[in-house]
Order: sequence, then structure tokens, then C-alpha cells
Amino acid sequence: MNTQNIYLEHANITVNNLDTAVDFFQAAFPDFQIRGGGDTNGRKWIHLGNDITYIALNETLVQKMNVKDYTQPGINHLGFVVEDVNVIAERLLAAGYQRDYPKQEENYRIRDYFADADGNEYEFVQYLSDSIDERNFYDA
Repeated sequence: MNTQNIYLEHANITVNNLDTAVDFFQAAFPDFQIRGGGDTNGRKWIHLGNDITYIALNETLVQKMNVKDYTQPGINHLGFVVEDVNVIAERLLAAGYQRDYPKQEENYRIRDYFADADGNEYEFVQYLSDSIDERNFYDA
């Protein structure tokens, strides 16, 4: 099997307010810094991340709250692999964010879900095994 070194370089998300979006990501990932930004036709944007990955944030010109319920087409959440789910959760809870679902502890992973101020949901997953078979194991 021919495998390639594939990873997600960035996600591009439109938000109501750049500052509150930055606050969420920097609460979760304190090493995320603004890599660049600008203004395109009156719409502000920034790239927030580290040397390897980033989130492209665009500020909308029309304020709107997202309603996510997994029944409509679109992205339901983005998942980040992290070293310690509890550290991420503690930072987000301390910053005033709430869990979307109870933390899920399984045989080989721990998952926690949080939403930003716009209702965009993010999953943080900590793998408890280096075995690919165990990481990809799902109870029926």
C-alpha cells in the first residue's frame, strides 16, 4: 500500500467576531499565534496557529448565530488530537466555555467536545495507545 504523509494544514471558518474566535483557540492552544491577516473588501481575516497548522478565520459582514444539530449538511465539528484532554478542558472551562457533550472515555481514547462563541463545535481527542489497531477500534 502506498501511503503519503497527509495532514490537515488548515481549516477556514467564518465567525461573527475575530477577537472572540481567537480567544477560544488561544484558550485551547496557548501556542497559537496570529501568523498573518488583513482586510479583503471590508472583511477582516487572520491566520491563527503554530508553525505546522492554523485556522483561517474570516469575520462575517452579516452577524448570525450558527445552529448545529448534525441533521443539516455541513461540517459538524473539527477534531484535534491532543496530548492531554484534561488540560485543554481545564483551560476552556476556566475561560468560560462549556462542554457540548459529556467527556467520553473509551478503551483507547478520551474525547471532549466544546463550542466556540459562534456555536462551532470542536472535538479534542487523546489517544491512550500508540497502536493503530487500538486507535481505530470502535465498539459496535
